[in-house]
Amino acid sequence: MNTQSLAELIAQGQEILSAIRQHPEYKALLYQPDLSIADAVQALNELRFEVLPISQSVKIFSLEGFSQ
Repeated sequence: MNTQSLAELIAQGQEILSAIRQHPEYKALLYQPDLSIADAVQALNELRFEVLPISQSVKIFSLEGFSQ
């Protein structure tokens, strides 16, 4: 069983997806899937916001120019 928090695993997933997207071998592929790496990144972003404590999500909304 993994002892890392879900937030840590999400961050690692985001780092891995970023590394894949920037990798020269990936860039050279003629790969056009129905869902892209950007879709996976978006899914992890949404998951990250779900697991953030309420106090942190409020700070993020204010940084984006939204108020709660």
